[in-house]
Amino acid sequence: MGPAPVQPHSVTLNNGVTMPLLGLGTFRMRGLENIIQAVDAALECGYRSFDTAAVYRNERDLGQALRQLLPKYGLSRSDVFITSKLSPADLGPEARDACLKSLAELGLDYLDLYLIHWPGKQGWRSDDSRNQAVREESWKALEELYHTGAIKALGVSNYTEAHMTQLFGSCTVPPAVLQVEFHPQLPQTALLRWCEKNGVHLQAYSSLGCGHLLENIEVGKVANVHGRTPSQVLLRWALQQGVGVIPKASFPLRIKENFNVWDFELSNEETELLKGDGTEKKYCWDPTGVA
Repeated sequence: MGPAPVQPHSVTLNNGVTMPLLGLGTFRMRGLENIIQAVDAALECGYRSFDTAAVYRNERDLGQALRQLLPKYGLSRSDVFITSKLSPADLGPEARDACLKSLAELGLDYLDLYLIHWPGKQGWRSDDSRNQAVREESWKALEELYHTGAIKALGVSNYTEAHMTQLFGSCTVPPAVLQVEFHPQLPQTALLRWCEKNGVHLQAYSSLGCGHLLENIEVGKVANVHGRTPSQVLLRWALQQGVGVIPKASFPLRIKENFNVWDFELSNEETELLKGDGTEKKYCWDPTGVA
């Protein structure tokens, strides 16, 4: 038998694991009823990837929602891709136990992807030189869990090219995914090229610029041309560059809208137009000063 066919709209990571290119983000999603409603709508229209984190404090509710709803759609654990992340407070000696706690909260035997959420330790100054050491210590602990099968793929979030270069210099299991803020006003061109060159999949968060880009004039123009919504255009913009997206949405109609991005294509001119004048703007956190 040959290798299993790659699912449409998915990417094969550098260790052979298949990950959907589009997932449901759950940042700031709280309350079991809200999460059940979102997961139900997501599964119904085709989402098979769900992104959470220890700091979101919703792992337990997400796990419960999935256990409750997967059978409704004839799905099992192996049909969905679950990502969680190491809290900045647990960077260092606590990394292994923190990952095991996330597994317990979610009620899972394994995570499909586990990320170091931030390159610095909570409570330390960004320029504290110890940050690099606790990143390395954390990664080694996660490599051990990876080898036991408790984590199927390892990655990082909010790392700069400098942080990635350091990690590549010390790891035995290279990161499969880098999750960063990525949208037309922060196209991260150099970082994307670095990831492509080094076999790391770039995944976007805040694809809509925390909502600010939904009002952008160029985005609106392109959306009108295609008969699409601004959010669909922004998600498509990333996906056409091979970048994964995890839009957060709570309402079923918005969840469905965000998934309907596969049947239209932006031209090269439109892709460039969306970047505007090239001024880069971060709407979230800035990791560039973390030692």
